[in-house]
Amino acid sequence: MGMWNRAAETMPRERLAEVQLAGLKKSLARVWTNEFYRKRLAAGGIGGPEDVKSLDDLASLPFFTKEDFREAYPLKMSCVDRRDLLEFHQSSGSTGTPVVMAYTKNDLNQWAECMARCFAMAGLEKGDAFQIMPTFGLFNGGFGCYHGCRKAGLFCVPASSGNTARQIKLLRDFRVKGFCSVVSYVPRLIEMLDAMPEGERDLPSLKTGIFGSETFSDEMRRRIETRLGIECYDIYGMTETGGIGTTGQDCSHHCGIHVWEDQYITEIIDPSTGKTVPDGEYGEVVFTSLAREAMPIIRYRTHDISRIVSREKCECGRTSLRIDRITGRTDDMLIVKGVNFYPRQVEQALMEIPGVKDEFQIILENRNGMTDVTINVEAEPGVTGHAVAKHLRERLGFLPKGDVFPVGSLPRNEGKAKRVIKIDVQ
Repeated sequence: MGMWNRAAETMPRERLAEVQLAGLKKSLARVWTNEFYRKRLAAGGIGGPEDVKSLDDLASLPFFTKEDFREAYPLKMSCVDRRDLLEFHQSSGSTGTPVVMAYTKNDLNQWAECMARCFAMAGLEKGDAFQIMPTFGLFNGGFGCYHGCRKAGLFCVPASSGNTARQIKLLRDFRVKGFCSVVSYVPRLIEMLDAMPEGERDLPSLKTGIFGSETFSDEMRRRIETRLGIECYDIYGMTETGGIGTTGQDCSHHCGIHVWEDQYITEIIDPSTGKTVPDGEYGEVVFTSLAREAMPIIRYRTHDISRIVSREKCECGRTSLRIDRITGRTDDMLIVKGVNFYPRQVEQALMEIPGVKDEFQIILENRNGMTDVTINVEAEPGVTGHAVAKHLRERLGFLPKGDVFPVGSLPRNEGKAKRVIKIDVQ
């Protein structure tokens, strides 16, 4: 696949280190002008930005978390004059004060640059039709794809979310080559395609699917690729880093997510101690931005679990380090009967069972401090609850309750799938 910015994407690692140190010093000088950042850094023992003289000194800086963003709502973390802000996006805020990310003109250009790299990595070229299925609004997904399309010269189909029949019509009528969505929406597209008359069930122009915001298993990837005849890519980025695609994507070799190292420094830490773990060991991903102006991030704890796969040059020619696809989050790990597991592991196990479909629910019932788990799945006739439970016990290490439902029975969401439902039983 092609590259959008060959010089940046194939930069020698020695040069990358120089770029990172210069960017780190610039970011620290910028945030030191902001009272909120300055107090947080000073409380962590930093006397000033001049204390950081090498990349090794990064480990001496304090961590920032989502709670810092919430405390600073709406714009206490902005490091520029209010008149220089052009746009903002925010998290859903469903669990408290939302996280806000504001953008200058240069920030929007940086975001678009990262997205253009992702699009080129996924085989998209100038003039290709690209359909945007994430919502346009305060959530960053729709606008991130839009800014990237403009930068990369793609023919933008700004469909936004929902209305599956219209999505399919647009994909077909405009001969769309690539699209972006949350991965849990794709089974709905497939269900509607499968229900169409013979000859209308395929999308021959479609070649590329870019999925973000949710973890998904390799088996889910294979199912989607086989049914739609496309190649799936895992895009990475979040509100705090500047939005979708800002921190990278996997290439056509699918051997880890390439992080844009000229834009972000990546650390993997032990969530309990905060200490950096050796390459290859799983831990929590921490990012520091190098080029963002309005609201840079310094050692931001993402809660995402991954590991550094390699710092060697990839077969695709890119020299940036690769991290594993996100396996889960430190705050979505489930503990049942002394067994720790993530929703993605449940998905992986279910996808291994012939006849089991893509929709499932994990219901956690908390009763007097004890947690019972029920896993409901959709499956074709002939799949029994006993067979599902037996396989889950072999793969997860405990026997959950659960039931098998006809295809189409479990509730659907237009956005992210709600896989885990927590219930407190009196």
